[in-house]
Amino acid sequence: MSLISINGVEISTPSDYKVSIMDINKAERNARGDIIIERITTKRKIELAWKYLSKEDLSNLFNLVSGTFFSVDYIDPQDGNNRSGTFYAGDRSSGALDFMNGLIRYKDIKFNLIER
Repeated sequence: MSLISINGVEISTPSDYKVSIMDINKAERNARGDIIIERITTKRKIELAWKYLSKEDLSNLFNLVSGTFFSVDYIDPQDGNNRSGTFYAGDRSSGALDFMNGLIRYKDIKFNLIER
């Protein structure tokens, strides 16, 4: 079992893995000034980062998240169990570590997965 997989493909274990639990609410005050909150749903945001990846690993990773929506299996911190959901990727970034003998290595790869 891996920490996270996308469309059934296990990805390289990230250097940083952070799951945010986001409550989507509709809130307003009534005539007495009390807050009324209607919980619409709860979603997850997974923040991922890798210190270093090869050209091939980075290409494979970015291709996995290139679709509009995709399936993600991950370990959820709320209950410690595996969880599945449909996600999309936020902006993806990577920097070049070096370029030697025609090969490039990447560093500081980061992006978020946001539940649909």
